Amino acid sequence: MVDEEKESKDLIKRLKKLRVPELEEEKLRIFQFNDQLAEYEELDVDEDIALYELLDPDVILLFVDPEHYRVWIWHGSNTTTRMKFIAAKIAPKIRDRYGIAYKITAVDEGQETKAFKITSGIEKEIDYKEGQTGPAYEGTAKDDELIRELSREKIVLLLEKADQAQAIPEGYERKMVIVKNKIYGYREYDRDYMGSVIKERKLFPLKEQVPDGPYLAENYVPRILFSFNNVVITELLQKVESKGVNN
Repeated sequence: MVDEEKESKDLIKRLKKLRVPELEEEKLRIFQFNDQLAEYEELDVDEDIALYELLDPDVILLFVDPEHYRVWIWHGSNTTTRMKFIAAKIAPKIRDRYGIAYKITAVDEGQETKAFKITSGIEKEIDYKEGQTGPAYEGTAKDDELIRELSREKIVLLLEKADQAQAIPEGYERKMVIVKNKIYGYREYDRDYMGSVIKERKLFPLKEQVPDGPYLAENYVPRILFSFNNVVITELLQKVESKGVNN
């Protein structure tokens, strides 16, 4: 009995090292592009000020929206092409502070998208819970694709935060990710964006049909992410093969 209690305590200690960090509520952040310094400066905005009141034709603003995993670059109508180019080139540096999974979207004054108008307060988001007369989700292929893409973005962001808390052991790489009853392949790509190389993480569904039955994860090391005694994600890590030297 004593041995079992000791083993249980040891297991809990090991699992605590793998736990996902608690996520603090993050607020929307606003940066203004400084043309003279060629960099973004964060604005300290009073909570009583509506975001759309900051939109000035002479400036470029960058909005980091953690709730929707988006980064918006808003171009005032009087800003120059050179300003837009530099602002777009350095935007990933701001984005990477908060999450490389955030999608960067640029919009021009007068041509704002519906999503940006809701984010900035130009328009109000419709509450579909009120006066809903039909199903919000109809099970169409388009609906399914939107849900899958959003889910993958959140999973990638969670993986990034987990890696910040505890890096993957040296000599191993992530190959597959299991979330609930779904399994995904995982890859990292180096992308060239406006002259800067950024690393993108990608989850993709397995193309092969996996036959029913039990499996042993041979040649894989599982890494389990816990939160409040619940398994959030199971990762399958594989040892990186060292390239042999031909004699």
